[in-house]
Amino acid sequence: MLSERLNPAGDVPDTGIPERLAATMTMTEQYEWHRSYLRRHPVSRRNFFRGSAAVAAVGVSPFGARAYADEAALGVGGQHVGFGTDASGQLRFSAQLSRNPGGAKVFLEHGPTPVLGGSVEAEVRNLVTQIPSSDGGVLAAEQFYVHAPVDGLPGRMPHFYRWRTSDGFVSDVRSVATAMPTARAAVVPFRFTMMGDQGTDDVPAQPGGLKPGDYDDLYYAADNDPAVPHTKNVLNQIVAARPDFHVLAGDIAYADPSGAGKKPQYVGSGGKVSDGFDKFNPYVWDVYFGAIEASASTTPWMFATGNHDMEAAYGTHGYGGHLARLDFPGNGPAGCPSVYSFTYGNVAVLSLDANDISYEIGANTGYSGGAQNTWVETTLAAYRANPDIDFIVCFFHHCAYSTTDSHASDGGVRDAWCALFDRYQVDLVLQGHNHVFERTDPIRGGAQSKPAGDNSIVYPETDGTVYYTVGGGGRPRYGFQPGSQESYRGHEVADTDVPNSYVWTPGGKKNPEDAPWSRVRFRNYSFIRVDVRPGFFASEMDVTAVDEYGREFDKVTYRRQVRG
Repeated sequence: MLSERLNPAGDVPDTGIPERLAATMTMTEQYEWHRSYLRRHPVSRRNFFRGSAAVAAVGVSPFGARAYADEAALGVGGQHVGFGTDASGQLRFSAQLSRNPGGAKVFLEHGPTPVLGGSVEAEVRNLVTQIPSSDGGVLAAEQFYVHAPVDGLPGRMPHFYRWRTSDGFVSDVRSVATAMPTARAAVVPFRFTMMGDQGTDDVPAQPGGLKPGDYDDLYYAADNDPAVPHTKNVLNQIVAARPDFHVLAGDIAYADPSGAGKKPQYVGSGGKVSDGFDKFNPYVWDVYFGAIEASASTTPWMFATGNHDMEAAYGTHGYGGHLARLDFPGNGPAGCPSVYSFTYGNVAVLSLDANDISYEIGANTGYSGGAQNTWVETTLAAYRANPDIDFIVCFFHHCAYSTTDSHASDGGVRDAWCALFDRYQVDLVLQGHNHVFERTDPIRGGAQSKPAGDNSIVYPETDGTVYYTVGGGGRPRYGFQPGSQESYRGHEVADTDVPNSYVWTPGGKKNPEDAPWSRVRFRNYSFIRVDVRPGFFASEMDVTAVDEYGREFDKVTYRRQVRG
């Protein structure tokens, strides 16, 4: 059985908390409730799902049809790589194991050529997940992730690697490159890509023999005609773009398809989520890592966290699962794992956690106690004072400026960070959350500084910051405000003002606002490609919007004079 039944009547779990209170609980409180529930309804070790000799998994996994079976050969899949704190000298290799490794050891063999030559024993992180089920049971699962850091590497040089287990598994050899050093004499043109709100087109393997569809309403695969797999299309275009690194602005896998920051519940066949709960299935992560491996195993992927990434089944403000699955650089404020920075050549990149300052979804609002905001100011000031850094890019989930009908703009982001973006002349702000593409004109002091249409040149020092919403990574598309038309290359409208948008205010209220700063709106699946051309006198950065079929529909060039 997938879950251990708690009572013969099959009643849904009793939260013990009125819905009006459950809606205001923090992620830490949700997690404490979760642990208390499991203490009252313990799951025996024998009922943890770790594979079955008799039943193969149904659906998609990175390990094939016999995924999770204890007696099957140990395998490694879902490979992904990221940068360490020093992106020009550190790589962080991660993957998932097909089952409990038992006494087997896992190694990363690596070197400057395909001959390899070096070896490091990987750390195995065991992620235990227990989720109350809508049928009165508990989903009990274990997943195993391996991590291997490699430090002391030369800048912007390929490094080759493969995974090996002590019981005979050997992966193919792949390569990934470190970042370009910041020293101006070493900087040459480079490219990175970005999007948010990705998820997966595929149904996750259902351990225990459940059929696809037994998980929930399949939101993670919704809006996807099997003949048009939008998530795969966007990913394929990113692979074709051959970026030096990729950033994802939160809402990663959608194991929690509700995204409201509530307690987790596994929803069985035909069931509906109970009041006060969010749906959750940890096996969606298996499919996700398998899907992105085509890019993430050879290109560093750097992640921010969104509202769908707050998982109350785990501690650390709902980020405990990510600490098992992912390797973040770890140079941000304590207790904020997805807050960090790195440099690539003449560009500084900051990953921020907008869950900490959101007015719209308050489950993690204020969790850092102001530490993140202090870190943001200190970090921005240091990068802007560095003469080898020309461009500063911040990426995060909730939108400071957007006009969709679903989430629009979050005043919490504006109040916490936009004045800092002005003060330290942040060039680009890259956001997700709203499942569309939208670009603003340059903004300074909360107001549009000048119109910037397609093929414009923006001078951030004087013009201000441009805000991009790039939430078309694969999830169902949102709409814009009633009466607001799309406007993009070949389909421009004369007046792009949106008079009937809104911004979230403290307490989760919507305040109507005019949005004259909305310049480009595109309601389809897309990503951005950023081409940086460092110089000794002036540096440029082209930001090009690309749809799921590779068609470009917007481009802006950012130009800065190099400081002596």
